Amino acid sequence: MRHSTREEEWAEWMRDALKGDTLAYHRFLAAVTPHLRAMARRRCDQLGAPASEAEDVVQEVLLAVHLKRGSWDPSRPIGPWLSAIVRNKLIDSLRRRGRHVNVPVEDVIDTLEAEEQTDAMDRLDADHLLERLKDPQRDIVRSISLQGAGVRETAERLKMTEGAVRVALHRALKSLAALYRSETREDE
Repeated sequence: MRHSTREEEWAEWMRDALKGDTLAYHRFLAAVTPHLRAMARRRCDQLGAPASEAEDVVQEVLLAVHLKRGSWDPSRPIGPWLSAIVRNKLIDSLRRRGRHVNVPVEDVIDTLEAEEQTDAMDRLDADHLLERLKDPQRDIVRSISLQGAGVRETAERLKMTEGAVRVALHRALKSLAALYRSETREDE
């Protein structure tokens, strides 16, 4: 299958998924996962990261795709959107591990230009997963990831230090990734 045909098929499945078609969403995830894995491995190799990092990145990417699928503009190609998520999640992962990563200016511009749209379906899915987190973590994820507030603003509102908010956010996202993986295994 040609590259553009494959991406057109993925885009069609994602469009259907955004309309509520769960079978199309499962097809989309099953089809893109090997591609995401290959992309993550290639990026790890380019950045000198261990190959083991790729699988963790893929899990984080799948969670991000699930939570932020409403941010994809159906009139645009899906490949660049997926590539940006892989790149961003790998950079986040390397930062957590304390490695130095050079991010090209073009990548930063692409990321800043990406629109953040959240539809009702995303909210329901996110709320379902968030209900399983403890209170401060749930509030922090909602504030930063769903409402777009900054760490400082969230820390002030919750009367926490910025460092504590960052740690709680990291732990919450790790918990959400584990919850998402367990739910997707149950669906198979």
